[in-house]
Amino acid sequence: MTHRITMPSVNLHLPDDHAPAPHAATDALRRFNRFYTRFAGVLGPGYMGSELSLIEARILYEIATGQPVVSKRIVETLSVDPGYLSRILRRFTQLGWIARTRGADAREHPIRLTAAGEALFSQLDRTTAASTSATLAHLSPGEQAGLAERLAWIEARLAGVPLPPPAVRPWRPGDMGLITAQQAVYYRNAYGWGDAMEVLIGEITSRFVRDFHAGREQCWVAERHGELLGSVFLVAESDKVARLRLLYVDAAARGHGLGRDLVGRCIAFAREAGYAELVLWTHTVLASARAIYADYGFTIEQVETHDEFGKPEQSEHWRLAL
Repeated sequence: MTHRITMPSVNLHLPDDHAPAPHAATDALRRFNRFYTRFAGVLGPGYMGSELSLIEARILYEIATGQPVVSKRIVETLSVDPGYLSRILRRFTQLGWIARTRGADAREHPIRLTAAGEALFSQLDRTTAASTSATLAHLSPGEQAGLAERLAWIEARLAGVPLPPPAVRPWRPGDMGLITAQQAVYYRNAYGWGDAMEVLIGEITSRFVRDFHAGREQCWVAERHGELLGSVFLVAESDKVARLRLLYVDAAARGHGLGRDLVGRCIAFAREAGYAELVLWTHTVLASARAIYADYGFTIEQVETHDEFGKPEQSEHWRLAL
């Protein structure tokens, strides 16, 4: 007998032997810093072949993009020593690159670039842009887009910026393999469900693509910065009955109500498509998913025990009248 399963909105807990080494992230970031400083060519005496050091070029950038800007703002932005900054600004003034004006506060002297400073910055900016473009030339447009997404994610996480909620979209080519791999690994690690679970998920996803009926069936995928964080399927069981399948929410997406969002989309789609009932198959251990189903008005019609995933589990059949 072939069972149909829906996935939970629960947190992922890896077994101890899968946990990362305590200093793995620290070592990886330090290794990347060494790689990138060499890769970006900032270890030489002059930034991008100019007479400016890296910190001087960055200070020039802060002035150019924030002018008029006060010294205090540069100190706060770059975490640079005020005395060190003062010496650099004095050099810039002597070279005719910057000028100070009178601010609203008599203690402040906003800084602006002079014409010579503008010319210097423009040349340096063009050189930097050209050099950066050249380093990306071997990447395809898709790879460049993926790189941009990952860099944005890294910047946000290291800066402690709260991540935006995942964006939900309809499925597209390539999603099914990712969904299968993600959920198979999760269920093995979290519940010890074996190969039969991966086979089942693969059968469901491949059958969905092969027999997809637009307007009657749909799969939604939640992602953020290119990372797949959740998914759910709505498939036809019969002319009047639809089935919700493979609900999954990654631990990284918790706290945004994503599980409720995905189930709500299934219900709304089923009603719009003209179905009279929505059914699903889940397991008693999947408490978070069961709570969502109950909140939407699903009721349990049948409970049974099976051992298809390698150990006894109690499964449940739920139904919602639309």
